Amino acid sequence: MTKHFKYAVYLARHKWFVFVAGLRIGAPLWRLIIHDWSKFLPCEWLPYARYFYGTPHKYQFPCCVKAQTDFDRAWLHHQHANPHHWQHWVLREDSGATKVLEMPIHFAREMVADWMGAGRAITGKWETAQWYAKNKQNIQLHEATREIVENILAGAVTR
Repeated sequence: MTKHFKYAVYLARHKWFVFVAGLRIGAPLWRLIIHDWSKFLPCEWLPYARYFYGTPHKYQFPCCVKAQTDFDRAWLHHQHANPHHWQHWVLREDSGATKVLEMPIHFAREMVADWMGAGRAITGKWETAQWYAKNKQNIQLHEATREIVENILAGAVTR
């Protein structure tokens, strides 16, 4: 199985689980349909397929520094092209200061659905609340967005 085929299978599985999760938590249908559209662009597809399914995995050899840089650029492109990523809403000001902007609720719902779908596609489990509790200190969210996210994860917000 080629790295591109393996990546296509993973991406289809991920998009399916994001769709299922998004319907459960009230994410807008259109956002679920177009979710991660940029992963199909060559600037993301090629580095992602090489990074996750190429050899050697994770590019542990010095000769693969360019491949790591390509993946980092692809990930940055993905965050900037897809407003369901919290990183999209972190503004780096010219002064060097960081400002965290509030996410519209439809993107917050898609973000949680993305976390749910990624977890299910990778581990086979729906354990998003546990993952979030372990990682929330690294996720920069506006306080209003964090409240929405935590309510969604607690099951308090479904529509």
